[in-house]
Amino acid sequence: MFSEVQMDIVGERKFVEIPGDRTHELPPLLVRSTPVKRLDKMMHMASDIVSSDDVLTNMPLLDPKLQLEFERRRMDLALNLVDQYQTFMHTWAWGDSILEWIRQCETTFETRSDLRPLLRADVWPHAGRKSFVILLEDKAKNLPTTENVNLEGAVGLRLTFRQPPPIGCFSDQFLFYLNGSLAQSAYQTWSAMNADPVSDLPPERFHFDVVTM
Repeated sequence: MFSEVQMDIVGERKFVEIPGDRTHELPPLLVRSTPVKRLDKMMHMASDIVSSDDVLTNMPLLDPKLQLEFERRRMDLALNLVDQYQTFMHTWAWGDSILEWIRQCETTFETRSDLRPLLRADVWPHAGRKSFVILLEDKAKNLPTTENVNLEGAVGLRLTFRQPPPIGCFSDQFLFYLNGSLAQSAYQTWSAMNADPVSDLPPERFHFDVVTM
């Protein structure tokens, strides 16, 4: 991420040295919500996923009590799928907002003479920009508005999906089991493609707000 600058080493971490002692104000991270509309339609689609992916047997049941229990379980699974999808949408929205925030931070760096030398000109989204994600993680320890979101996973989802697919595009296996692992793998693959050295931004030298919209 950074040009040839001096670095501080603290433990196993490297921090870029920033001239002066001022605290730099960065743009606020504006987290846009992605409300799920037409829950009735989504429940219908989730029920279709439960049926088509053979989550439950589709064999006819002659006992009315067993049939009622079967329908109850189908409904529970469909509700769970909808809940998983809403979590996916919420996490993706965080990732989308974080990437937009990084773009704004780059613009801020470019307009300030003391920060401009820190950035290299790289093709977006260059993996070196993970330093902004790490800065956000460092600051998130004191930011309750992060709502315990897995920030790396959120960025990974946004790197994977330019736009969030509708629930009908997902298998039950993805929503139940693969969502988190795929997102984390995407982030790790992206961040590992940086050109060394990539150092962290010292969190005490920056301030920004996180605003949930």
